[in-house]
Amino acid sequence: MAKTAVGIDVAKLKFDVAVWIGRKKFKTKVLPNTPAGFTQLLKWLNPYGACHICLEATGSYSTALATFLADNGIQVSVENPARIHAFGQSELSRNKTDQGDAKMIALYCAMHTPALWAPAPLSERQLTALVRHLGNLEEMKRMQENRQLVADEVVQPSLTEIIAALKQQIKETKQKIRAHIANDPDLKKNKQLLESIPGIGEILSCSLLAYAGDMSKFSNSKEIVAYAGLNPKLCESGLFKGRSRISKTGHVALRKAVYMPALAAISCNAIVKAQWGRLVLRHKGGKIGICAAMRKLLQLAYGVLKSGMPFDAKIALAS
Repeated sequence: MAKTAVGIDVAKLKFDVAVWIGRKKFKTKVLPNTPAGFTQLLKWLNPYGACHICLEATGSYSTALATFLADNGIQVSVENPARIHAFGQSELSRNKTDQGDAKMIALYCAMHTPALWAPAPLSERQLTALVRHLGNLEEMKRMQENRQLVADEVVQPSLTEIIAALKQQIKETKQKIRAHIANDPDLKKNKQLLESIPGIGEILSCSLLAYAGDMSKFSNSKEIVAYAGLNPKLCESGLFKGRSRISKTGHVALRKAVYMPALAAISCNAIVKAQWGRLVLRHKGGKIGICAAMRKLLQLAYGVLKSGMPFDAKIALAS
Protein backbone atom coordinates (compact mmCIF):
# COMPACT_ATOMS: atom_id res chain seq x y z
CA MET A 1 0.00 0.00 0.00
CA ALA A 2 1.37 3.40 -1.02
CA LYS A 3 2.20 5.69 1.86
CA THR A 4 1.38 9.39 2.01
CA ALA A 5 4.43 11.49 1.10
CA VAL A 6 5.26 14.20 3.63
CA GLY A 7 7.98 16.83 3.35
CA ILE A 8 9.41 18.76 6.30
CA ASP A 9 11.62 21.83 6.10
CA VAL A 10 13.40 22.16 9.45
CA ALA A 11 14.69 25.40 10.94
CA LYS A 12 16.12 26.20 14.36
CA LEU A 13 12.87 27.22 16.06
CA LYS A 14 10.16 25.69 13.86
CA PHE A 15 9.51 23.31 10.99
CA ASP A 16 7.15 23.52 8.01
CA VAL A 17 5.21 20.37 7.07
CA ALA A 18 3.66 19.66 3.67
CA VAL A 19 1.50 16.59 2.92
CA TRP A 20 1.25 15.70 -0.78
CA ILE A 21 -2.34 14.71 -1.53
CA GLY A 22 -2.07 14.39 -5.32
CA ARG A 23 -1.07 16.43 -8.35
CA LYS A 24 -0.03 19.84 -7.03
CA LYS A 25 -2.23 19.81 -3.92
CA PHE A 26 -0.72 19.98 -0.45
CA LYS A 27 -1.83 20.39 3.14
CA THR A 28 0.61 22.48 5.16
CA LYS A 29 1.26 23.34 8.78
CA VAL A 30 3.94 25.09 10.84
CA LEU A 31 4.97 23.62 14.20
CA PRO A 32 7.59 24.49 16.83
CA ASN A 33 10.85 22.53 16.67
CA THR A 34 10.38 21.16 20.19
CA PRO A 35 9.30 17.82 21.72
CA ALA A 36 5.80 19.27 22.08
CA GLY A 37 5.82 20.17 18.38
CA PHE A 38 6.88 16.62 17.48
CA THR A 39 3.85 15.23 19.36
CA GLN A 40 1.55 17.71 17.64
CA LEU A 41 2.93 16.55 14.28
CA LEU A 42 1.93 12.93 14.96
CA LYS A 43 -1.61 14.00 15.89
CA TRP A 44 -1.92 16.23 12.82
CA LEU A 45 -0.70 13.45 10.48
CA ASN A 46 -3.02 10.83 11.97
CA PRO A 47 -5.88 11.35 9.42
CA TYR A 48 -3.49 10.71 6.52
CA GLY A 49 -2.74 7.14 7.58
CA ALA A 50 0.69 5.57 6.97
CA CYS A 51 3.21 8.23 5.98
CA HIS A 52 6.67 8.37 4.48
CA ILE A 53 8.31 11.52 5.81
CA CYS A 54 11.32 13.10 4.14
CA LEU A 55 13.48 15.92 5.48
CA GLU A 56 16.85 17.42 4.73
CA ALA A 57 19.93 16.63 6.78
CA THR A 58 20.44 19.87 8.72
CA GLY A 59 22.53 18.57 11.61
CA SER A 60 21.25 19.07 15.12
CA TYR A 61 18.12 20.88 13.86
CA SER A 62 16.76 17.79 12.09
CA THR A 63 18.28 14.87 14.03
CA ALA A 64 15.99 15.17 17.06
CA LEU A 65 12.84 15.23 14.90
CA ALA A 66 14.00 12.37 12.67
CA THR A 67 14.91 10.25 15.71
CA PHE A 68 11.52 10.93 17.34
CA LEU A 69 9.66 9.89 14.18
CA ALA A 70 11.73 6.71 13.72
CA ASP A 71 11.23 5.78 17.38
CA ASN A 72 7.45 6.08 16.82
CA GLY A 73 7.46 3.70 13.87
CA ILE A 74 7.21 6.33 11.12
CA GLN A 75 9.15 5.76 7.90
CA VAL A 76 11.71 8.55 7.67
CA SER A 77 14.24 9.54 5.01
CA VAL A 78 16.97 12.08 5.74
CA GLU A 79 18.32 13.36 2.43
CA ASN A 80 21.33 15.40 1.40
CA PRO A 81 20.14 19.01 0.85
CA ALA A 82 22.05 19.06 -2.45
CA ARG A 83 19.73 16.38 -3.84
CA ILE A 84 16.61 18.34 -2.87
CA HIS A 85 18.11 21.52 -4.32
CA ALA A 86 18.93 19.79 -7.61
CA PHE A 87 15.40 18.31 -7.72
CA GLY A 88 13.94 21.78 -7.17
CA GLN A 89 15.98 23.13 -10.06
CA SER A 90 14.80 20.30 -12.30
CA GLU A 91 11.21 21.27 -11.41
CA LEU A 92 12.00 24.92 -12.30
CA SER A 93 11.23 26.10 -8.79
CA ARG A 94 11.58 29.89 -8.74
CA ASN A 95 10.66 30.77 -5.16
CA LYS A 96 12.57 30.12 -1.95
CA THR A 97 10.26 29.91 1.07
CA ASP A 98 10.07 27.48 3.99
CA GLN A 99 6.61 26.29 2.95
CA GLY A 100 7.70 26.00 -0.67
CA ASP A 101 10.74 23.94 0.38
CA ALA A 102 8.51 21.60 2.41
CA LYS A 103 6.26 21.08 -0.63
CA MET A 104 9.28 20.38 -2.83
CA ILE A 105 10.60 17.82 -0.34
CA ALA A 106 7.18 16.12 -0.23
CA LEU A 107 7.09 15.96 -4.04
CA TYR A 108 10.63 14.58 -4.10
CA CYS A 109 9.60 11.93 -1.56
CA ALA A 110 6.58 10.93 -3.64
CA MET A 111 8.48 10.71 -6.92
CA HIS A 112 11.78 9.15 -5.80
CA THR A 113 10.88 7.13 -2.67
CA PRO A 114 14.26 7.76 -0.98
CA ALA A 115 15.95 5.15 1.21
CA LEU A 116 14.79 4.91 4.78
CA TRP A 117 16.87 6.33 7.62
CA ALA A 118 17.48 4.75 11.00
CA PRO A 119 18.96 6.58 14.02
CA ALA A 120 22.41 5.58 15.20
CA PRO A 121 22.66 3.73 18.54
CA LEU A 122 22.52 5.98 21.59
CA SER A 123 26.19 5.38 22.46
CA GLU A 124 27.24 6.48 18.96
CA ARG A 125 25.04 9.58 19.08
CA GLN A 126 26.51 10.57 22.44
CA LEU A 127 30.05 10.05 21.15
CA THR A 128 29.27 12.21 18.11
CA ALA A 129 27.95 14.97 20.39
CA LEU A 130 31.09 14.84 22.54
CA VAL A 131 33.47 14.89 19.56
CA ARG A 132 31.61 17.81 17.96
CA HIS A 133 31.65 19.67 21.28
CA LEU A 134 35.40 19.11 21.55
CA GLY A 135 35.90 20.52 18.07
CA ASN A 136 33.82 23.60 18.91
CA LEU A 137 35.81 24.19 22.11
CA GLU A 138 39.12 23.92 20.28
CA GLU A 139 37.92 26.35 17.61
CA MET A 140 36.83 28.83 20.31
CA LYS A 141 40.23 28.52 21.98
CA ARG A 142 42.04 29.26 18.71
CA MET A 143 39.86 32.32 18.17
CA GLN A 144 40.61 33.70 21.62
CA GLU A 145 44.34 33.00 21.26
CA ASN A 146 44.38 34.87 17.94
CA ARG A 147 42.59 37.80 19.56
CA GLN A 148 45.05 37.80 22.43
CA LEU A 149 47.95 38.30 20.02
CA VAL A 150 46.66 41.74 18.97
CA ALA A 151 44.44 42.70 21.91
CA ASP A 152 44.98 45.80 24.03
CA GLU A 153 46.70 45.28 27.37
CA VAL A 154 43.52 46.22 29.25
CA VAL A 155 41.67 43.10 28.01
CA GLN A 156 44.60 40.66 28.22
CA PRO A 157 43.66 39.36 31.72
CA SER A 158 40.10 38.62 30.59
CA LEU A 159 41.30 36.75 27.50
CA THR A 160 43.77 34.77 29.59
CA GLU A 161 40.94 33.65 31.89
CA ILE A 162 38.74 32.68 28.95
CA ILE A 163 41.53 30.65 27.35
CA ALA A 164 42.32 28.90 30.63
CA ALA A 165 38.64 28.02 31.09
CA LEU A 166 38.44 26.67 27.54
CA LYS A 167 41.57 24.57 28.07
CA GLN A 168 39.99 23.07 31.18
CA GLN A 169 36.78 22.33 29.27
CA ILE A 170 38.79 20.70 26.48
CA LYS A 171 40.64 18.54 28.99
CA GLU A 172 37.39 17.45 30.67
CA THR A 173 35.69 16.72 27.33
CA LYS A 174 38.62 14.54 26.23
CA GLN A 175 38.34 12.61 29.49
CA LYS A 176 34.60 12.14 28.90
CA ILE A 177 35.27 10.81 25.39
CA ARG A 178 37.83 8.31 26.70
CA ALA A 179 35.50 7.19 29.48
CA HIS A 180 32.55 6.88 27.09
CA ILE A 181 34.51 4.64 24.71
CA ALA A 182 36.02 2.59 27.56
CA ASN A 183 32.54 1.86 28.92
CA ASP A 184 31.22 0.59 25.58
CA PRO A 185 32.71 -2.79 24.51
CA ASP A 186 32.04 -2.28 20.78
CA LEU A 187 33.47 1.24 20.68
CA LYS A 188 36.48 0.15 22.72
CA LYS A 189 37.21 -2.78 20.39
CA ASN A 190 36.82 -0.66 17.25
CA LYS A 191 39.07 2.07 18.67
CA GLN A 192 41.80 -0.49 19.29
CA LEU A 193 41.41 -1.84 15.75
CA LEU A 194 41.68 1.65 14.25
CA GLU A 195 44.73 2.57 16.31
CA SER A 196 46.51 -0.56 15.10
CA ILE A 197 46.92 1.33 11.80
CA PRO A 198 50.11 3.47 11.79
CA GLY A 199 49.05 7.09 11.38
CA ILE A 200 45.71 6.75 13.16
CA GLY A 201 45.88 7.97 16.73
CA GLU A 202 43.35 8.79 19.40
CA ILE A 203 41.94 11.91 17.74
CA LEU A 204 41.24 10.31 14.35
CA SER A 205 40.00 7.03 15.82
CA CYS A 206 37.44 8.93 17.92
CA SER A 207 36.46 11.06 14.92
CA LEU A 208 35.96 7.99 12.73
CA LEU A 209 33.83 6.27 15.36
CA ALA A 210 31.77 9.45 15.82
CA TYR A 211 31.35 10.59 12.22
CA ALA A 212 31.48 7.36 10.18
CA GLY A 213 29.91 5.12 12.82
CA ASP A 214 28.95 1.57 11.94
CA MET A 215 30.95 0.48 8.87
CA SER A 216 28.30 -2.07 7.93
CA LYS A 217 26.31 0.75 6.29
CA PHE A 218 29.08 0.97 3.65
CA SER A 219 29.17 -1.87 1.14
CA ASN A 220 32.79 -1.17 0.14
CA SER A 221 35.70 1.14 0.94
CA LYS A 222 34.85 3.47 -1.96
CA GLU A 223 31.63 4.44 -0.20
CA ILE A 224 33.36 5.71 2.94
CA VAL A 225 35.78 7.68 0.73
CA ALA A 226 32.77 9.27 -1.00
CA TYR A 227 31.10 9.82 2.39
CA ALA A 228 34.08 11.99 3.35
CA GLY A 229 33.98 13.82 0.00
CA LEU A 230 37.43 12.53 -1.03
CA ASN A 231 36.34 10.68 -4.15
CA PRO A 232 37.83 12.03 -7.42
CA LYS A 233 35.54 14.21 -9.50
CA LEU A 234 36.48 14.06 -13.17
CA CYS A 235 35.90 17.18 -15.26
CA GLU A 236 35.42 16.51 -18.99
CA SER A 237 34.39 19.97 -20.09
CA GLY A 238 36.10 23.00 -21.57
CA LEU A 239 39.67 23.92 -20.71
CA PHE A 240 39.74 21.55 -17.72
CA LYS A 241 39.04 18.43 -19.79
CA GLY A 242 40.67 15.35 -18.29
CA ARG A 243 41.49 16.99 -14.95
CA SER A 244 40.08 15.70 -11.71
CA ARG A 245 39.79 16.96 -8.16
CA ILE A 246 38.14 15.74 -4.99
CA SER A 247 34.38 16.18 -4.96
CA LYS A 248 34.15 17.73 -1.44
CA THR A 249 30.54 16.52 -1.43
CA GLY A 250 30.71 14.77 1.90
CA HIS A 251 31.37 15.00 5.62
CA VAL A 252 33.53 18.12 6.13
CA ALA A 253 34.52 17.36 9.74
CA LEU A 254 35.67 13.84 8.85
CA ARG A 255 37.68 15.17 5.91
CA LYS A 256 39.40 17.71 8.17
CA ALA A 257 40.08 15.08 10.84
CA VAL A 258 41.92 12.75 8.45
CA TYR A 259 44.22 15.43 6.94
CA MET A 260 47.00 15.63 9.54
CA PRO A 261 47.06 11.85 10.25
CA ALA A 262 47.46 11.28 6.49
CA LEU A 263 50.57 13.49 6.50
CA ALA A 264 51.99 11.42 9.36
CA ALA A 265 51.04 8.16 7.63
CA ILE A 266 53.15 9.09 4.58
CA SER A 267 56.26 8.56 6.71
CA CYS A 268 55.13 5.92 9.25
CA ASN A 269 52.67 3.68 7.37
CA ALA A 270 54.25 1.25 4.87
CA ILE A 271 51.14 1.11 2.68
CA VAL A 272 50.67 4.87 2.45
CA LYS A 273 54.41 5.43 2.10
CA ALA A 274 54.61 3.02 -0.86
CA GLN A 275 51.65 4.73 -2.53
CA TRP A 276 53.23 8.15 -1.98
CA GLY A 277 56.48 6.94 -3.58
CA ARG A 278 54.65 5.71 -6.68
CA LEU A 279 52.81 9.02 -7.03
CA VAL A 280 56.00 11.06 -6.62
CA LEU A 281 57.63 9.06 -9.43
CA ARG A 282 54.68 10.07 -11.61
CA HIS A 283 55.06 13.72 -10.49
CA LYS A 284 51.80 13.53 -8.55
CA GLY A 285 52.99 14.38 -5.06
CA GLY A 286 51.78 17.48 -3.24
CA LYS A 287 48.02 17.91 -2.93
CA ILE A 288 47.25 14.93 -5.16
CA GLY A 289 49.45 12.66 -3.08
CA ILE A 290 48.05 13.94 0.21
CA CYS A 291 44.46 13.39 -0.94
CA ALA A 292 45.43 9.88 -2.05
CA ALA A 293 46.95 9.27 1.40
CA MET A 294 43.74 10.46 3.05
CA ARG A 295 41.71 8.07 0.89
CA LYS A 296 44.06 5.17 1.63
CA LEU A 297 43.87 5.79 5.38
CA LEU A 298 40.06 5.68 5.24
CA GLN A 299 40.18 2.50 3.18
CA LEU A 300 42.51 0.86 5.71
CA ALA A 301 40.18 1.95 8.53
CA TYR A 302 37.25 0.41 6.68
CA GLY A 303 39.23 -2.80 6.23
CA VAL A 304 40.10 -3.38 9.89
CA LEU A 305 36.61 -2.51 11.13
CA LYS A 306 34.90 -4.64 8.49
CA SER A 307 37.16 -7.65 9.08
CA GLY A 308 37.46 -7.22 12.86
CA MET A 309 41.20 -7.92 12.56
CA PRO A 310 44.07 -5.58 13.52
CA PHE A 311 46.11 -3.97 10.76
CA ASP A 312 48.73 -6.20 9.13
CA ALA A 313 51.04 -4.48 6.64
CA LYS A 314 51.98 -7.78 4.97
CA ILE A 315 48.36 -8.63 4.20
CA ALA A 316 47.65 -5.10 2.99
CA LEU A 317 50.72 -5.05 0.72
CA ALA A 318 49.86 -8.48 -0.67
CA SER A 319 46.37 -7.31 -1.59
